[in-house]
Amino acid sequence: MDSQSDDQSGGSLTKEQAVINLQGEDLGLRVYAAWWLGRFRVDAPEVIDALIEALKDEADRTLSGGYPLRRNAARALGKLGCRRAVPALLQALRCSDFYVREAAAQSLESLGDPSSIPHLLELMDNQVPGTRPAPDPPQLSQPFDAIIEALGTLGAVETVPKIEPFLDHAVPRIRYSAARAMHQLAPDAQQAKYYGDRLTEGLFQNDLPLRRVVLSDLGAIGYLPAAEAIAETLAENSLKLISLKGLLEKQLRQSPPPALSKGAVAVMALMDDLL
Repeated sequence: MDSQSDDQSGGSLTKEQAVINLQGEDLGLRVYAAWWLGRFRVDAPEVIDALIEALKDEADRTLSGGYPLRRNAARALGKLGCRRAVPALLQALRCSDFYVREAAAQSLESLGDPSSIPHLLELMDNQVPGTRPAPDPPQLSQPFDAIIEALGTLGAVETVPKIEPFLDHAVPRIRYSAARAMHQLAPDAQQAKYYGDRLTEGLFQNDLPLRRVVLSDLGAIGYLPAAEAIAETLAENSLKLISLKGLLEKQLRQSPPPALSKGAVAVMALMDDLL
């Protein structure tokens, strides 16, 4: 949906009309409205209520059993940052649709509510009855990368023994998610560097989609030693700039202006070279 132009049936959409569409009969308009509300971060109580209700939708279902409207609603709720949505998103973790569970885990990560940790662990252990694997190869039983990243962001140190085995998972993007989380949950700087360097190595492998994943992961953890590798990796400058922005933001949090750290200055110089 993100590739849709704002001129396609939604360029002049208003909050009020989007909520009406979301609650209407036209399935296409409902799906678009959920995407639009999240894309433009239209935060209002009636919007949150309508999106939470959309997470229960049964009308918009694909032949394979997926719930496109629920997926967009789950993503939108994470972008709107309202913790009132947490109970509904926790329930969405139990949806049969793999991609609804993935979107719910990502949104719970964004909302930062530690009450979601045991529910994410339950999903990681594949102990949620009725859930189905991804319909696409490699047909994972659960969205492990989204779950692991959420646990890392939430600071769930107690989950390290559960995450560590995923460092050797057969799917590379899950290995990178595990390295990202282990960096975030590391007990000391030495271990954090080990996992940060391990993640940085992913910038030098041959698969462009995976390099893009690693750029996102490094930006998310703000790993400064990866700055030059990020700038030099073979990927779109726009993605490299987003990743470097994550590094810069972490440097600014650690050393707020006007006293810029050497790391912040170095990252800004790399960003300038990419513009």
